[in-house]
Amino acid sequence: MTIRYPNGKKYVPVRTSKSQKLKNPSFSNRGKSLEDELNESNDYYLSRGIAVIHKKPVPVQVVKVSYPARSAARITEAYFGTPSTTDYNGVWKGIYVDFEAKETKIKTSFPLNNIKEHQIQHMQNVTNAGGFAFLIIKFTTLERYFIVPFEMVERKWDRMKAGGRKSITLLEFENTSVEVQPGYIPRLDYLNAVETLMKLYDDKIER
Repeated sequence: MTIRYPNGKKYVPVRTSKSQKLKNPSFSNRGKSLEDELNESNDYYLSRGIAVIHKKPVPVQVVKVSYPARSAARITEAYFGTPSTTDYNGVWKGIYVDFEAKETKIKTSFPLNNIKEHQIQHMQNVTNAGGFAFLIIKFTTLERYFIVPFEMVERKWDRMKAGGRKSITLLEFENTSVEVQPGYIPRLDYLNAVETLMKLYDDKIER
């Protein structure tokens, strides 16, 4: 089956040989995508009964189907659709959590064009319904991770819409977010940072 991204490019899975594994676990995580790190952390939370959080499936649009036999259908071409909300959602300590995960190679700021307007609206809806919405931003070059409250991103989004700067500076993340230090198991214990963040914004959260 051929699967293509929305831009029409063919999806080619990356294969890593077992012989390429590094001996030092502290180095073996370097170069991993934020998605991989979060998926591993979510597996850890699930296996220990801490939380049930999953990545939302990417919608797939089927383009071509062949029928090699009457009783069998085979998808021969499909395209990844555009996700309509955010990356992850789930339940933790009886609270609905919903968040978007983003990476940037820029060292000094995060471009707001990496976020879509429908995602801002979705996180606003989650907040209005009593859930907790946030973002996880990774500065890949710096190996720094921030748990960012939606309220902060919304303010910067409105600033951009009003003609202001089109990015959030690293200093603004440092002043308004909770930074996570990467570890080994789990790689990214982001829920511990979320708990800290929720205490800071407790007056805005309906439990």
